[in-house]
Amino acid sequence: MEQLDARLKGQYAALSPQEQRVADFIFDHFDDLISYNSAELAQLSGVSKATVSRLFKRLGYEKYKDMRDELRTLRQSGMPLADHRDAVQGNTLLARHYKQEMANLTQWVNALDAQQFAGAIAGMVKARRLVVIGMRNSWPAALHLRQQLLQARGQVQVLPQPGQSLSEELVDLTADDVVIVMAFRRRPRIIRPLLQQLQRDGIPVLLMCEPQAHALLPLARWRLCAPLDSVSAFDSYAAVNSLINLLANAFLHETLERGRPRIHRIADLYQQLDELEQR
Repeated sequence: MEQLDARLKGQYAALSPQEQRVADFIFDHFDDLISYNSAELAQLSGVSKATVSRLFKRLGYEKYKDMRDELRTLRQSGMPLADHRDAVQGNTLLARHYKQEMANLTQWVNALDAQQFAGAIAGMVKARRLVVIGMRNSWPAALHLRQQLLQARGQVQVLPQPGQSLSEELVDLTADDVVIVMAFRRRPRIIRPLLQQLQRDGIPVLLMCEPQAHALLPLARWRLCAPLDSVSAFDSYAAVNSLINLLANAFLHETLERGRPRIHRIADLYQQLDELEQR
């Protein structure tokens, strides 16, 4: 049976512009498709529910639910949902890069402590506010995590702001907050005394770092590690971003009742303010 992504690619040129908008959204969010109903897919794609219905009838489904059931069956069987071909072979830089990236992903997934992860999510869910701290190479990762979490809840702050010190921000923290410290190498010297101070003050801390940062691990309540190994001189943050994605999605699933309406309100504001380019 031809899979959904192959059907969409095969018929893409014949789709109406509105149907292509739905197809583009599906390509970008394929792994999340099972979690959307037809009304949500229509809203997120910026089209009518009737457009979504016509598209899936064109693809051979009697109704949208039939497609979701098919994807769920494929996922439960272990079959990949999308058709990917291995294009990296031999000893080329691309092949070595690919193998190292896959090794990094495999390493952090296998090493993930389910109890630690669940504890971190539970702490984040009940926190009054979340503060994400990242410096140097960890700053972009902190920004990305903050942006994902902000879709599901308010009171998510990233520190330090450019040109600002930390002390003025940290003084108001309490045990009702959670601080997520991104401390990937090469980290500034302040990270260790920062973690020590937060620990003395009884502030719950989730530390995200590379597995080799053994000296920092006892200074945090929860620890999540992702390797940065690369075939070149520069660290790879692919595993870090994968871990961020899992963390943000797990958080959203635990706060779905509150998070889903917030996501819809944000999507409405995007349209009202015309902030984002339409497909």
